[in-house]
Amino acid sequence: MSWSQAVEKTVTGLGYELVDVERSAGGLLRVYIDRVPGKVYPTGGQEFVTVEDCEVVTRQLQYVLEVESVDYARLEVSSPGLDRPLKTAEHYARFSGQQVQITLKLPFQGRKKYEGLLQAAESGEGWQLVFHDGKVDQVLDFSLDEVREARLVPVLDFKGRRNKAAPAAQPSTPGDASE
Repeated sequence: MSWSQAVEKTVTGLGYELVDVERSAGGLLRVYIDRVPGKVYPTGGQEFVTVEDCEVVTRQLQYVLEVESVDYARLEVSSPGLDRPLKTAEHYARFSGQQVQITLKLPFQGRKKYEGLLQAAESGEGWQLVFHDGKVDQVLDFSLDEVREARLVPVLDFKGRRNKAAPAAQPSTPGDASE
C-alpha cells in the first residue's frame, strides 16, 4: 500500500473526509481533514473540525505510517480552514449556494480569477458561477476540468461578539433592577 493510500484509508476509516494531502521535500506530511455532514463524532457535535478530531487522526496516522514504513519527519493534521479548497464534484455539490473563488486553467474574457455564487448548471452538467462584473450579474458556466483551483470565500461574522458586548456598554438609568 502506498503512503497516500494508507493516509486515505486511515482518515476515511475514522469517519472523516480527506480533503487534501501535501508532502514536502523536508519530510513534512500535511493532512487536511473535514467532518462529514450528518455524522456523529465521539469528539462532539460541532459542525467544524476540532483539535480533538486532529489529535485522534494524528495518533492513528502515526501508528499506520510506522507499520507501513512511511518515511516522514513531521506530521500535521488540520482542518481545511475557512477558505476550504474544493477538489471533487462532491465538494462542489456540498457547497453549492455558497460564495467561492475559482481560478481557471485558461483565461476567459481576459481573466482567470472569478468570485461568485456557486450553483449547479441548469443543464445538469457542470457548474455555474454567478458574479457581478461591476454593472450587471453574469453567469460563468464551467466544468471541473477547466478549474485550476477553487476555494470557499471565508465568511467572518463578528455579530455574536458585538451583541454580547452591547448590553454591558449601555449605561444604567435610575430605577433599573440592577441598582
